[in-house]
Amino acid sequence: MGWKGAVRSLQATARRSERNAHRRQRDLERQSKQYARMEALEQAAYEVDVYENYLDVLMSMHKECGEEINWVEMRSTPEPIKPQKSDLLEKAALEACEHYNPNFWSRMLKLESRQRAALVSKVEAAKIMDSDRYLGELEEWEAKHSEWAQEQDLAERILNGDRQAKLDAIEVFEPFAEISELGSAIKLVVHENGVVECRLSVHGSSVIPREIKSLLKSGKLSSKVMPVGRFNELHQDYVCSCALRVGQELIAILPDDIIIVTAIDKVLNASTGHLEELPILSVALSRLTLGSLNLEAVDPSDAMKNFVHNMSFKKSGGFMPVDAVDAARFAM
Repeated sequence: MGWKGAVRSLQATARRSERNAHRRQRDLERQSKQYARMEALEQAAYEVDVYENYLDVLMSMHKECGEEINWVEMRSTPEPIKPQKSDLLEKAALEACEHYNPNFWSRMLKLESRQRAALVSKVEAAKIMDSDRYLGELEEWEAKHSEWAQEQDLAERILNGDRQAKLDAIEVFEPFAEISELGSAIKLVVHENGVVECRLSVHGSSVIPREIKSLLKSGKLSSKVMPVGRFNELHQDYVCSCALRVGQELIAILPDDIIIVTAIDKVLNASTGHLEELPILSVALSRLTLGSLNLEAVDPSDAMKNFVHNMSFKKSGGFMPVDAVDAARFAM
């Protein structure tokens, strides 16, 4: 299977295995078309469902990941077989022409010469059909062969540790669509020693809601300002969940054992007194440790303790700036 086929296969698998939060989100999106027809209490319940589902989606980013790419298997994919020219239709038409034996009525009505001419013209038509079929098969083979050659080149470069190949592979498989939909921007860097670092701008202040929606006993909607401590806790879990998701996706695509994820957001720079885009979490995620975690049950913030990481967080004050993990300390 070529990489385009692999991409389609992985996307189909992701759709089949999407987490409950996503399935619920799609159900709610369908219900939104009926919102105007709902009674007031139904609208209130719907708004709370949407709010709670949105938080669930944010806090469960780490519960989905694409399937692992087997580059060794991809490199061993056999070359597509080039089609051969065929004259089967022409031979069949020639045989019909050579074995033509006019019957009584053909001789009686003097149709023999006309019928022979028609058979000869069918030979020419058969030649064209043979040629057209071959050209069609050749065009299809050329497309498949080109894809196969690109796949072989990428797999070879990936397995040889080529730095640009890692970026090329990530571009092909596009693993970060969901995160980018939430407003998070991603920049990838391959360090001199081959370690990939993903710099993730999380924009937490615009992603995490500033209010709490709930239902009163009467069934009416209650909306109130979210306490700072609660906002900060959600912000932390969201950032850590995104970091885990990004690390998983990259480790699934690349054969690397270590991936660094550095989350960046607006925080107070104590030395300038201004809000600046600075690292708030930097974590070196290892393939072995990630594979040992039960990501369905793990708390994303607590999970950082399993990895080399830099994070300074207080419930009352939120994140403080930290240094990015030094890629040079990890050998590839």
